[in-house]
Amino acid sequence: MCHIPVFCWISSTVLQNLLKQDLSAEIPQTLTEMYIYFLLIQTNMRNQKYEERAPEKLLQSSREVIVKLAELAFNQLMKGNVMFYEEDLRESAIDVTDASVYSGICTEIFREESVIYHRKVYSFVHLSFQEFFAALYVFYCYLHKNSEILKMFLSGKCENATLDVLLKGTMNKALASNNGHLDLFLRFLHGISLESNQRLLQDALIHTENNPESIKNIIQNLKRGQKNDVSPERWMNLSHCLIEMKDNSVVKEMQAFLNSKTKRKKLSLAQCSTLANIILMSEEVLEEFDLKQYNINTREGRWRLLPAVRNCRKALLTGCNLTGQQCEIVASALQSSNSPLRELDLSNNHLQDSGGKLLAAGLKTCLGFTLCLADSDCVCPSIELLLVLDSSFVLPSTYVCWCPTLAVVDMPVNKSLHMDPLSGCLVKKEGCAALASALSSNLSHLRELDLSNNHLQDSGGKLLAAGLKSPNCQLNILGLSGCLVKEEGCAALASALSSNLSHLRELDLSNNHLQDSGVKLLAAGLKSPNQLNILRLSGCFVKEEGCAALASALSSNLSHLRELDLSNNHLQDSGVKLLAAGLKSPNQLNILRLSGCLVKEEGCAALASALSSNLSHLRELDLSNNHLQDSGVKLLAAGLKSPNQLNILRLSGCLVKEEGCAALASALSSNLSHLRELDLSNNHLQDSGVKLLAAGLKSPNQLNILRLSGCFVKEEGCAALASALSSNLSHLRELDLSNNHLQDSGVKLLAAGLKSPNCQLNILRFDFHND
Repeated sequence: MCHIPVFCWISSTVLQNLLKQDLSAEIPQTLTEMYIYFLLIQTNMRNQKYEERAPEKLLQSSREVIVKLAELAFNQLMKGNVMFYEEDLRESAIDVTDASVYSGICTEIFREESVIYHRKVYSFVHLSFQEFFAALYVFYCYLHKNSEILKMFLSGKCENATLDVLLKGTMNKALASNNGHLDLFLRFLHGISLESNQRLLQDALIHTENNPESIKNIIQNLKRGQKNDVSPERWMNLSHCLIEMKDNSVVKEMQAFLNSKTKRKKLSLAQCSTLANIILMSEEVLEEFDLKQYNINTREGRWRLLPAVRNCRKALLTGCNLTGQQCEIVASALQSSNSPLRELDLSNNHLQDSGGKLLAAGLKTCLGFTLCLADSDCVCPSIELLLVLDSSFVLPSTYVCWCPTLAVVDMPVNKSLHMDPLSGCLVKKEGCAALASALSSNLSHLRELDLSNNHLQDSGGKLLAAGLKSPNCQLNILGLSGCLVKEEGCAALASALSSNLSHLRELDLSNNHLQDSGVKLLAAGLKSPNQLNILRLSGCFVKEEGCAALASALSSNLSHLRELDLSNNHLQDSGVKLLAAGLKSPNQLNILRLSGCLVKEEGCAALASALSSNLSHLRELDLSNNHLQDSGVKLLAAGLKSPNQLNILRLSGCLVKEEGCAALASALSSNLSHLRELDLSNNHLQDSGVKLLAAGLKSPNQLNILRLSGCFVKEEGCAALASALSSNLSHLRELDLSNNHLQDSGVKLLAAGLKSPNCQLNILRFDFHND
């Protein structure tokens, strides 16, 4: 409540008054105490300003006004009214003059009821005042045995009901409320029930009740209520009621838990809600809230901790078995005007359409944000969720099919969540239409969208492409992997790429049945003015003709492509040779991925020739899982000895043996080699091959990372590597020897190398099996 101006005014008024009288005065510890003190101050001000009668008359006059205002507050709260008219005041026997005189509590305002005349309308200066007075009235009725009011909360006879029975009935009524409109009223009522607060209000209440047994029962009833199936908000309100009763046992228990730093300890339901409350009440915003890091085995426990999303910047809720019902809590966090939430991951949850609708409501008020719904069963044919994505989103920084995919872009908006994926959410044509509409909205700040593994088909792709052509569309990254896109979808996307309004820089079409026909259409789009930097076409059934088209696009002076992924396609040597020819023409390609493309010796020769071309800017080449064998690797190594810019070479699973190692070792020691990372994992190098590589490391070289996982390395290989590590010419910072038979003897040799003052190694990976 410290963010509410009215409450700040109340607090400052109370503190100023108390400290002016006595600097050592006890400061109010609860919300109820603060409001009681404020009421007493206002009452005193009224009496001093408007009354000239005897003190006993002042007391009676104040009591009458307070009770009447309390009755008005209660009656209107039960009706759900926060504004009321003169006739409402008259029903509670309130003189309009008295109401106006109480300017600090009941303020006269005007609201136009029709175009012909104005009516005077009254309200409490803040809803919390109305709830406080309503609670005061119920307690007044309890003390004076007003059964007409008490029976609203009690079943059966009310005359002899004890205080704990009344408060239990009130609690049940408040818990039954869907919107929580009685929460603060319940909190105040529990606070007023304390004997110390009754004494402060004695002039209004006339007499008080002090029953320790009843207070004990009230506290027990609140704790029992928390054990029932209640929402996190209702649970936390019961905790607030306990605090008003000066019972802090649950909070103390949670603080002890947090101080113990034993997060793997199983959290009880009470601890879940209390932890959420502590996070919410903290003045510091939590950088990252990961629901799975807490040991919570029940859905209800996760539900109770979930409100913590309202006070964090990044919320990771992936795989937490959340359903549509829990989305209401998340949506409320998005709707808050001062919410710090910027990134939200809801991957692998069963949100379904109901969850999508609730998120949609939240997103309508949210400017810019990262949302991940990967594999969340968010069935959105009605697509209310998608329709609202028009109002925001920036992007993340690592491609994870939902949102952390790129660095966050600074946007001149007041909130900047990043929206990424709706991956695996069963989005179809209707969803694409809604998204296209969102993309073309002038309110959209969406930078990254991942729709991977949805049944978009060509019809959906075409709709999205239309959205990309909008002048309002600011999308930079689009993920459509596994979306059943074919030739027609490619044509539409190619047209969008060449639109001078497109800002698309990364497009992922992996695992679609594009074939050469679709790729040729995309390549044509790349030859028109465009901004695309990254194109992923892994597993798209691309063959020779597709390679020819892409090679032609690469050499176009309009192409800005810097990364091309063609992994797991049937390119064969013929296709690779065409690509290599494109690399020899002026181009900007830095990264080429050809893993699992059936490349052999001829393809290696073509790539080696391209690497040594002075027009090549290739810095990373992935040829993993191809049948290169030693013959192909020797050709590549020869290319590395010519002037080139290659920094990373991946040859995992390429059937490399001793001869290939010798060629690579020779290339490493060439003064023309810029290789900094070499991956030879899952090859049959054995000790003989590793010894040759190690010899290359002892010559001048720039290699920082060497991966030799699963290469049949044993003791002799370890000895050679240890010797290389201790060489003053070695710059190796990372060495991966996992999945090898190093044994104790091999590890000891490596350890000796690590002791050398010349050793610069930071990371060593190995699996030790002494068998």
